[in-house]
Amino acid sequence: MYSTEVSAHVNAPREVVYRALLDAEAVAKWRAPDGMTGQVHEFDAREGGRFRVSLTYDAPDRSGKSSSHTDTYHGHFARLVPGEQVVEVLEFETTDPALQGTMTMTTTLTDAAGGTGIHVVHDGLPDVIPAADNETGTRISLRNLAALVEDRKISG
Repeated sequence: MYSTEVSAHVNAPREVVYRALLDAEAVAKWRAPDGMTGQVHEFDAREGGRFRVSLTYDAPDRSGKSSSHTDTYHGHFARLVPGEQVVEVLEFETTDPALQGTMTMTTTLTDAAGGTGIHVVHDGLPDVIPAADNETGTRISLRNLAALVEDRKISG
């Protein structure tokens, strides 16, 4: 198990970014990296509330963690600080022991010049997931989030 950290800046107020972190329709759009499509199955955006999300590869030759082309994860919101922080505890839905286990994703928002600083920390990532892949996927998702909150069209 290991941790990664990724930071980004968006040209939108913290409150707008925070709302996009807790809106199921927005999450389905911005959380899916390029080459994937997001689907939110369950989403109760409150402390202790549960969520379940699938990210499906568009290319038929890509292998998913939960099924042939899909990564599905579920979990709960462990901590919500309005306008500041979202802490999610999650795990992949998989039979592969190397991918099992609880992970924590902490997203912290801060004021930054002209907008919001976003800092994402993933703790407890399975060793079989390359750190570079996790960081790249997170950067793409944050780019999608920026496009959404800055009223630009999301690609991917």
